Amino acid sequence: MVRVLIAEDMHMLRKALVALLEFEPDIDVVAEFSDGAEILPRARELRPDVAVLDIDLPGVDGLTAAAELSTAVPECRTMMLTSLGRPGNLRRALAAHVSGFLLKDSSPDKLSDAIRAIAKGERVIDPQLALAALDDGPQPLTPRELEVLRFAAKGEDSGQIAAKLFLSVGTVRNYLTSAVTKLDARNRVDAIRIAREAGWL
Repeated sequence: MVRVLIAEDMHMLRKALVALLEFEPDIDVVAEFSDGAEILPRARELRPDVAVLDIDLPGVDGLTAAAELSTAVPECRTMMLTSLGRPGNLRRALAAHVSGFLLKDSSPDKLSDAIRAIAKGERVIDPQLALAALDDGPQPLTPRELEVLRFAAKGEDSGQIAAKLFLSVGTVRNYLTSAVTKLDARNRVDAIRIAREAGWL
């Protein structure tokens, strides 16, 4: 019996997933919830075989929870569900030791088969996402540009970033301008959005 934990914030979708999996004789849904903050404590308590996580959860997002699970409950393998087929999300998921990555519009059979495969130690990646990741171009920013953009993404202004990185305010602005230009963004907010969607931040 494969013991499964489900975290999905959309109530109707979560209930549909639970109902679908309960039809499978060899899959047992041991917990379901809508908030990512519940994943780690419940997984520690219940020790599921597979955690099926929405990528965009309130509290703690699915990728952060997956990374925490890989350390705290290593026997629990994780599968991400997303409606966003962004190549960057796949790269981030692999970095978080995720075993599976499926789009939410996958068929029910595909989901249950993926859960079984992941429980056996296999990796299951949606072919469309894998191809998109291969087609995605290289990351164009320098390590310093990425670092400055990361601080900007946290809401810090040029002066605060300069103080933290021991740079002049002008140099920080130059890095931000360069990042905006390289990403063909309208401004720094747009550059942050592009970098996040690509999984670089």
